[in-house]
Amino acid sequence: MFARMLAALMLATGLASAATAQEVTLRLHQFLPAQSFVPSSILDPWAGRIEAASGGRIKIEIFPSMQLGGKPADLVDQLVDGVVDIIWTLPGYTPGRFPRTEVFELPFLVADAESASRAYWEIAQSDMIATDFKDMQILGTWVHGPGVVHSSRPVLRLEDMAGLKLRAPSRITAQLLEGLGAVALGMAVPAVPEALSRGVIDGALLPWEVTSSIRAAELVHNHTEFPGRSIYVATFILAMNKERYAGLPDDLRAIIDAESGLAFSANAGRLQQAADAPMRAEAVAAGNAVVSLDAAEVARWQAAAEPVRARWLADMAAAGIDGAALLARVTAALAAHGG
Repeated sequence: MFARMLAALMLATGLASAATAQEVTLRLHQFLPAQSFVPSSILDPWAGRIEAASGGRIKIEIFPSMQLGGKPADLVDQLVDGVVDIIWTLPGYTPGRFPRTEVFELPFLVADAESASRAYWEIAQSDMIATDFKDMQILGTWVHGPGVVHSSRPVLRLEDMAGLKLRAPSRITAQLLEGLGAVALGMAVPAVPEALSRGVIDGALLPWEVTSSIRAAELVHNHTEFPGRSIYVATFILAMNKERYAGLPDDLRAIIDAESGLAFSANAGRLQQAADAPMRAEAVAAGNAVVSLDAAEVARWQAAAEPVRARWLADMAAAGIDGAALLARVTAALAAHGG
């Protein structure tokens, strides 16, 4: 009888432990294939650290490639409506919804992803939490490495942009490409390979890091780089449903906070830019033409891109946002962090 009682107690204890091992399951939805750099090298490790620190009480299920339905532009609504618990996305996929984040996408502003990601987190806390991000709990904010023009024909001078049909990741970059003489077609990264294969576009504005996962260096064979400040960077957010976050036990919320925030954001930017080099090397090894424009030519592009900044400032003023003051704070933050 004692043995049976002991066995029953052990079984009950085991069942109780199993019940508490996964108190919370969170669903993270994002748009890239699981093997792409950000999911495999940033999101998966982040989720793993949280699961380990929680002793298994938090389980984060990651759904890549929009497996839960919808398009990348739907991710924000899926989060706010509680369809999913966490998203990773580009604010630029929903034009006009996050106007303040566009400041980091202005042409020839950012030189280094890690430093700019630090600045982005700081500016998000001071200027965006109560405005652009009021409907979500922000866990991370970062940018990728320098943007590159990947094209079917060589782009050696500003005039070579004339008539090129290029993928644009956001409203600001679409304005930039149009101002440089190209034809801008807005689309999310997953749509790029098919658009290139079918000739819908002649190339794309992308960082090196993502090119391997979408076979960009196989589909086009010319790549134009801009030394110094990048022609553009895109902003990212890792965000959680506000009610879901608030409803977590204090200790579990603290674990998520400890693995998120400034340090996480800065490291995500650093990792993405570091991933540029091997992807660039793949294109070089394949015999593709990689051109780095000289300072004089870059200056011509900067002058041609200046109206984009002026237009953004006008758009912000029309929306009741002091864009000039925001840009000044961002410029100061970038200088403080070397980005």
